[in-house]
Amino acid sequence: MALGGLTVRRLRFWLLVFFCALAVPATALVVQAYSRLKWETVHQYRVLAEELSGRINEALQDIIDIESARSFADYGFLIVAGDPQAGFLQRSPLSDYPVMSAIPGVLGYFQVDVHGTFTTPLLPAAGATSAAYELSAEDEERRRELAGHIRAILSENRLVRDEARSTERFEDALREVKEAELQDLSQISEREPKQIREQAAVRADSPVALAAPADVEAGASGAPEEAEVVAQAEFDKLKTAETARKATASRLNSDQQAINKLGRVEDLKLDDAYDLLQRKEIDAPAAARSPTMYESKAKKRRSRKERSLVPQSAPAFSVDAVSQTSPAPSNLPILTFESELDAFEFSLLDSGHFVLFRNVWRDSQRYVQGALIDPETFVKGVTESAFRNTRLARMSKLIVAFRGDVLSAITGTGVGGYLSNTDELTGSLLYRTRLSSPLSELELIFSVTKLPAGPGALVVGWLAAVLALVLCGGVYLMYRLGKGQIALARQQQDFVSAVSHELNTPLTSIRMYGEMLCEGWASEDKKQSYYEYIFAESERLSRLIANVLQLARMTRNDLPVALKPVGVSEIMDGIRSKISSQVEHAGFGLQIHCTDAAADTVIRVDTDLFAQIIINLVDNAIKFSHDAATKSIDINCTLQRDRTVLCSIRDYGPGVARDQMKKIFKLFYRSENELTRETVGTGIGLALAHQLTVAMRGRIDVMNADPGAEFRISFPIDEQDTGRGPPVGAPVGSDRS
Repeated sequence: MALGGLTVRRLRFWLLVFFCALAVPATALVVQAYSRLKWETVHQYRVLAEELSGRINEALQDIIDIESARSFADYGFLIVAGDPQAGFLQRSPLSDYPVMSAIPGVLGYFQVDVHGTFTTPLLPAAGATSAAYELSAEDEERRRELAGHIRAILSENRLVRDEARSTERFEDALREVKEAELQDLSQISEREPKQIREQAAVRADSPVALAAPADVEAGASGAPEEAEVVAQAEFDKLKTAETARKATASRLNSDQQAINKLGRVEDLKLDDAYDLLQRKEIDAPAAARSPTMYESKAKKRRSRKERSLVPQSAPAFSVDAVSQTSPAPSNLPILTFESELDAFEFSLLDSGHFVLFRNVWRDSQRYVQGALIDPETFVKGVTESAFRNTRLARMSKLIVAFRGDVLSAITGTGVGGYLSNTDELTGSLLYRTRLSSPLSELELIFSVTKLPAGPGALVVGWLAAVLALVLCGGVYLMYRLGKGQIALARQQQDFVSAVSHELNTPLTSIRMYGEMLCEGWASEDKKQSYYEYIFAESERLSRLIANVLQLARMTRNDLPVALKPVGVSEIMDGIRSKISSQVEHAGFGLQIHCTDAAADTVIRVDTDLFAQIIINLVDNAIKFSHDAATKSIDINCTLQRDRTVLCSIRDYGPGVARDQMKKIFKLFYRSENELTRETVGTGIGLALAHQLTVAMRGRIDVMNADPGAEFRISFPIDEQDTGRGPPVGAPVGSDRS
C-alpha cells in the first residue's frame, strides 16, 4: 500500500491486526507454560504431602506396634520379672505416674473384665496398702483422682459398669444388644458370641457383671448371660462402622457441636479440582476401597498368643473400693496361663475422647484393655511438628478428620495455632488420605491456601513481561513512526503545492512586468516602480530557493557550519543592510536597538546562517502582520544574566496561539489550512530557523507580546575573545527605540 494512500485510521487497524497476530499465540504460549508449571508444582507438593502422610502413618504404626507388644500382665500394677520360680515382682511400665506413653495425649490405661469391672495399672490390687509399694499418700490420692477421671469418662460412654444405672437403662442396654446381634452379626467376630456364651456357662453362678437394679429378678431366665453380654457390648459397637455413623448422626446436639465445632468434611468449601480421583477413592466404601500404600505393615498385625505370668492376688482392685489396711504379701504365688491378644482397635467416644483398645481372651473369658487419649493433644503431637517443619506449611493447611468429622486444622508457618471455625477452612484440596489400620478412620487432608510459583515461573514471568513490553513498545513505535511518515508525506505534498505557488507567483509577476517594459507599454513614471517590483520579487524568489537548498542540505546532513567569533555590533550592522530593503518594500518600519553591554560582546556563530535566521524571522513577521495597525518590526539585542546574548524580533500582528507555539517550528507545519490560508509561504522558514539556531548551539523560542509575537534567539558569549562586558549578575539595560 502506498504511503500516500494510507490514513491514520487504516494504520491503527493494520497495527491492531499485527498486534493480535503476535499477542494471541504469545499469550497462549505463556498461559500453557504457566499451566504446566502449576501442575508440576501441584505434583511436587502432592508428593511432599504423600511423603509426610507416610512418615506420620509410620510413626503411628510404630507406636501401635509398641502397644501391641505389651503383654496381658502389663495392664496390672505388678508384673513378674526374671525367673518365675524366684517370684520377683516389680511395677508394671504402665503404672508410672504421671502417665508415660509413646502415644501423645494418653490420659491413662485401663482394663475391663467380662463383668464390666474397671481396673487400672495406676493403683495396686485391693488388699494392699500404699506403703507396701512405696506410694505416698499424696501420690496415691493423685492416682485415685486420675483413675476416677478415666472411670468417669468410660462410664459416661457406657463402657464400664455404673452402679447408679436405673432399671430402664438396663433394659434399654439389653434391647440394644439384642438388636445389634441381629443387625450387625456380620460385622462382629464369629468367635466372640460363642466365647461369651461359654463364659456365661462356666460362670453360671457368678454375679451379674453389669449391676442390675434390685427390681430385676435375679432368677429371670437368661438375665446373667444377657447382662454379661451388655457389659462389653459397647466396645463391639465402637468397631462397627455403620453403628458409628448412626451414632454420629444422633450426636448432632449441643454436646457434639461443642466437640465438632469445625463441622463435617463434606461441608468444607474445598475445591477438589486437583484431587478429584483421589477424593472418589477416599469416599468409597471400605469394602470397595483399594489398599493404601500404608496397609502392608498393618496387615501383618494379627491376633497372637502369649504365655503370661501374673502374681496370684486378691480379686481385682476397684476404684470404688475403700483401701485396705492389711499389708501386701512379699512373695505371692505366680500363675502361668495362656492368653490370646487381638489387634488394637481405635475409635472416638461420644465424649470426644479417643480410645485405643483390644480384646484379650484368657480362660475363655474376654478382657478389654486399652488407653484413653485426649484428641487435641494426640493430633497435635503426631502432626503439628512434622507438618510445620516442611515446605507444605508455607502454602497449605493440614486438616485432621475422623469418620468425616473435622477434629482440627493446623495452619501454616507464620500463622500459628489451630483454626477455630469452618469459614477459615476454604481452599483447594491438594492431597487426602487415610491412615492404616487401626487408625483407618483418621484422614489427613491438605488444603492449599496459596500455591507458590514453580522454579521456572519467575523466568517465564520475566520473559512474558519482556515480550509484552517489546510487543507493545514495538507496535507503539511503529504507530508513531507510521503516523509521522503519513504526516510527513502530507506535509511534503503541501510543501510541493506551496512551493509551486510561491515560485509561480513571483515568476508570473516578473514575466508580466518584463513584457510590459519590453513592449514599451509602461510610461516613464511607472518604469521605476516596475523595476523595483521585479527586483523585490527576484529577491523573494532567491530567498525561497535559498531556503529550499538549505533544507536539502540539512536533510542530508551536508550543511557546512563555520563557527567563528564575531562581535555583536558587527553582526547587527550586517543585518541592517540585508533586511532594510525587505522591510521598507513591505511598507514596514524597522527599529534596531542593541545595548552597549551586548554590542561589546563576542559570540561564535556563522554570520551567513545567522543572517538567514534573522531574514526568515523578519519575513515571517511581515507576512503575519501585514494587516496590523502598527506596521513595525523591532529588533533588540541585550546581554542576559546567564552570559548569553538575546536577539528578539517583534511584530505587532495577531500573535501565536498557545497550542501552536511548539508546532510552528516543525518542518512543513502551517498554522492555517492550505485551502483557506490568506498568507503566503512554504512552512519551512521557521523550521529552518530553528534547525540553524540549534546547529550553532543556540536556542530559539517564541512568546506573545501585547500586541504581536516576539521570537527570541540566544547564543552564549565567547569568554575567550572578550574581556569586556559587565560581570555576571550585574543589571543589564534593555532599552527599545
